[in-house]
Amino acid sequence: MSPRSRSALSAVLIALASLLAPCATLAGWAMHGPADTGRYVAAVAPLADDPAVRDAAADTLGAGFAGFVDETTAGPVNGAVRLFVRDAARSFTRTEAFHEGWDAANRTVHAAVLRALRDDGAAGRAVTVDLAPVTERVRDRLAEDHVPFARRIPVRHTAVTVLPAHEADRLRKGYQVLDVAAFWLPLAAVVFAVTGIAVAACRRRAVTAAGIGTALGGALLALAVLVGRRLTVAELPGPVDGSAAGAVGAVYDALTATLRTASWLLVALGLTVALASWLTGRYGRPARRRPPARPTPEPTGPTPPRPTGTRL
Repeated sequence: MSPRSRSALSAVLIALASLLAPCATLAGWAMHGPADTGRYVAAVAPLADDPAVRDAAADTLGAGFAGFVDETTAGPVNGAVRLFVRDAARSFTRTEAFHEGWDAANRTVHAAVLRALRDDGAAGRAVTVDLAPVTERVRDRLAEDHVPFARRIPVRHTAVTVLPAHEADRLRKGYQVLDVAAFWLPLAAVVFAVTGIAVAACRRRAVTAAGIGTALGGALLALAVLVGRRLTVAELPGPVDGSAAGAVGAVYDALTATLRTASWLLVALGLTVALASWLTGRYGRPARRRPPARPTPEPTGPTPPRPTGTRL
């Protein structure tokens, strides 16, 4: 194979490896990050202290209790009770019971969704959860904190739909694709990069190109995460207030924190490899030795006779 053909083949393989590197990082993050219940709960647990999340949770709790108040009270008492419920909901989000309920609810919902995505027999069925155990835990915690009327909080066993059937089927197919891609994409990226460097006419330049391509892939992945956050907030259904948008943004940031770190690690790794290869080629070459001086050729003519005079 001619050097030109080797260089062209090396460029194609290194370009493929550079494109697969961010895709492999994304697939690996999806399978070992949000798809793991323990890591998911650990990632979203600090959000219980986020002001935007607490405001959104307080508004949701207040709206739910407000409907109950409208059914049981009337007149001026209704307004007073609604104001009390709103203040109580905001105060509740600052208690330890809210933290426990937040973790328990996220663990329950995530486990149900993950179980449905991994079960091929659940096709055509919506994902539902029963949050009664969570409500019971919160009620018991409030009772331990001596909150008035905490024992009177009703615990209703109701199947709450967290994922419609058509969305569950679509996500199940995507999950199966990611499950396969998380193993094969990293392997393919490494094979393409190594092969591209091996067949290159100038391997040092191939290593430099592979490092620059990896860095560019990591930068594109970081940009995609940033754009994805804006799209996620912009596509919220219905009118979105500041607290809801802030809560969704906080959840997105918590879930993609590891992905953002991985993308910048790709950038750092690629730039380090490219810089090391360039410096090695520039300063690592052995100094050229000067060729030894050629000996002066001896005269080939007849040697003049030496004087043989005698001293007097």
